[in-house]
Amino acid sequence: MNLTYEKCGDYLIPNIIPEPEPEGELRKFGLMRKHYLKEYKSGIYQGMVLSGKLKEHLLMVQEQAESHFDVLVGQMSEREGVTEQLKEENQMLWVQKINNIRTRAEEIVGEEIIYCNG
Repeated sequence: MNLTYEKCGDYLIPNIIPEPEPEGELRKFGLMRKHYLKEYKSGIYQGMVLSGKLKEHLLMVQEQAESHFDVLVGQMSEREGVTEQLKEENQMLWVQKINNIRTRAEEIVGEEIIYCNG
């Protein structure tokens, strides 16, 4: 934060100029982390808001979570035989299995990355 002062009568009033936020859009995992911090770790959340580091943190967690999610979905799909061939042969079964895999992967990512302390 860049802190300057403006004289107003006998008082110096701070002109608080926040650092620009990093570029990037918050998606599912970033928003989940934000909600978690706001609801359950309000001290950490407020500290990050005041220091201007919240969005940077959320984008970093989001990137880690999305990467881990993709790896988990790939590994589970391979292990459980959810392939493009299954998709061609029985699309409804493929959708059921891939949705189940994605739900389990999201739960794992939540426990390991989104809802961890700090």
